Amino acid sequence: MSTTAERYEDEAERREAEALDAYSRVVVDVAERVAPSVANLRVMRRGRGGQVPAGAGSAVALTPDGFLLTSAHVVAGPGRTGVAESGRRGRATFVDGRELTWHVVGVDRLTDLAVLRADGDGLTAAKLGEAEKLRVGQLVVAIGNPNGFAGSVTAGVVSALGRSLPARAGRTVRHIDNVIQTDAALNPGNSGGALVDSSARVIGINTAVAGVGLGLAVPINEATRQIVGTLMRDGRVRRAWIGIAAGPRPLPPHARVRVGRSAGVEVVDVSEGSPAQRAGIRAEDLIVELGGESVERVDDVQRLMTREAIGRPMTIRVLRGDRWLDLELSPVELVE
Repeated sequence: MSTTAERYEDEAERREAEALDAYSRVVVDVAERVAPSVANLRVMRRGRGGQVPAGAGSAVALTPDGFLLTSAHVVAGPGRTGVAESGRRGRATFVDGRELTWHVVGVDRLTDLAVLRADGDGLTAAKLGEAEKLRVGQLVVAIGNPNGFAGSVTAGVVSALGRSLPARAGRTVRHIDNVIQTDAALNPGNSGGALVDSSARVIGINTAVAGVGLGLAVPINEATRQIVGTLMRDGRVRRAWIGIAAGPRPLPPHARVRVGRSAGVEVVDVSEGSPAQRAGIRAEDLIVELGGESVERVDDVQRLMTREAIGRPMTIRVLRGDRWLDLELSPVELVE
């Protein structure tokens, strides 16, 4: 006859087993639904003897007719714009055994994203999610091709949100904002692969391994969706630039009451000779409005830095200490 302690231990073990089964079921379901959309990329470049191997990575099918999304650094060549990578080609292998050739449609190094076009159709297009809805501790699954092992799956959690990752294009350095940090194991070859939530929606493109247990992914959000659409349509992205590095910050109570919002964007650094510097913006200024639009996140600033904003005067409202300032600036075109 079992004791109360034994029954309690048996019940705890049963619950633990059920929890593990539930966790496993989620990961298995996500893997089965998304793995067909993730390709193993082999990158080729022109050499004296023809096409020669130049790297490897992963990509995610965007559309059934062959558009793929990957990391720019997987396919980027030595040039300074997406046009320079147009000669890059390669092979994309899917878990169903299909192998398709692809070419570069457009590259945006400053978000580390690139769009490819494969020479086939009937692909299983991945469903894109919304990274802005993620929460720290949430389950995520990484699917890619580390070290060439196709369809590899690892699982973990969202370790942190709002990270920044430096990206370079020529002499221009820009921080990719709101990068997702995860402890899902990532290895060389995972770049360009999918970071997926428990509903099998791609919420990030794996882009870097910063250290043991530290993986990073470019988020899928409104800003990156616009960039992907522009790359598909035009092959390159024209941007306005005001010359600040920034991050999110809660507004002080008196400012919350005045603007009716809880957060703004803090200026961390101002580039020498930039429109922001000429307008008098300083580090630690809190931006609450730009061009008549409310600003709460770094994404809000980036969303406004479109080609239409180039050369167009706009007002930037900042909180500096206890003072409200309305400053005038004109964004310039970001030159890579």
